Amino acid sequence: MKTLFSILFTALSVSLVAQDIPQPNWDELNKTKPWEVTELYKEVPTVTPGANAGAPSDAIVLFNGKDQNQWQKAQFGSPVKMDGFKAMIPLIDPEYKGAPAEWKIIGEALEVAPGTGAIATKKAFGDVQLHLEWKAPKMPADKTGQAGGNSGVIFMGMYEVQVLNGYENPTYSNGQVASVYKQHIPLVNASTQPEEWQTYDIIFMAPKFSEKGVVVSPARVTVLHNGILVQNNVELLGPTCFIGTPYYIAHPEKLPLVLQDHSDRMQFRNIWVREL
Repeated sequence: MKTLFSILFTALSVSLVAQDIPQPNWDELNKTKPWEVTELYKEVPTVTPGANAGAPSDAIVLFNGKDQNQWQKAQFGSPVKMDGFKAMIPLIDPEYKGAPAEWKIIGEALEVAPGTGAIATKKAFGDVQLHLEWKAPKMPADKTGQAGGNSGVIFMGMYEVQVLNGYENPTYSNGQVASVYKQHIPLVNASTQPEEWQTYDIIFMAPKFSEKGVVVSPARVTVLHNGILVQNNVELLGPTCFIGTPYYIAHPEKLPLVLQDHSDRMQFRNIWVREL
C-alpha cells in the first residue's frame, strides 16, 4: 500500500513539476500519514452465521422443527381486513395471550391445519430480517390462481408478503408469489415446482409515527425469493387491503408476525428472525 502511495506521489510530483506548480513536501506528508485520517475504528458486534441457512447466533428461532412454543392462535382469524383498519387497530394488543396454535408438525415441517385460523408469534417485532422456507402442496387441476396453494407472511399482522404456488399458476400480478399483496408486483417469478422447498429472506422495516399519529416513515420491504431479489426496498402504502386503497393508522412499534391460514396445507420450516 505504501509503495503504491509513493508511486502515486512520484507521478504527481513529475506532473506538478512539468506544470511548474509548487510541490507539496512529500516527506512531511509521509510523516503525518494522511491516509490514517479516513480510517475509522469502532467495535462491530460479531455474529456467527448458521450452517445451511440455519439461524445465526443472534437470531430468534421461531420454528425448530419440533414444537410450536413460539406461536399461538392469531388475535384475528383473518388479519387482512376487507373494510379497512379503523375498527381493528385499537384492538391490537402486543401483549395478547391467545389459545395454543393448532397447526400440525409433519416430520420437521409446520403445516397449516385448514380452518384453525392464522397463527401469530407470541413475541412482538418491529424492524426484522426474516428467513423461512415454505412448500406448496400439489393441488387438484381445478385449483388454480389464488386457490392453487396459498398462504402469507404478514408482518405486524398487517403487511403481507404473499406465499403462493407460482409455478405455471397464473393469477393477478400484484397477488402472485412474492408480491407485497395488492401493492407491489415482484420483479421476477423465481418459483420452483409444488412439493419443493422454497426460501424467503425478507427485510421488513416497520412504519414510524409521530406522537400525533402522522407517518414519519412508511413501512419498507425487501424480499429475496430462492436467493433472487424480487422486491427491492419497496415502500408500502399502508397495511394490506383485499378491497380498497391501503392507508396508515398509527399502531404500536412492535406487533406479532403472522402466518396465514388460507385453507391450503402449506408447510413451513427453518423459521428465524433477527431484530434490526
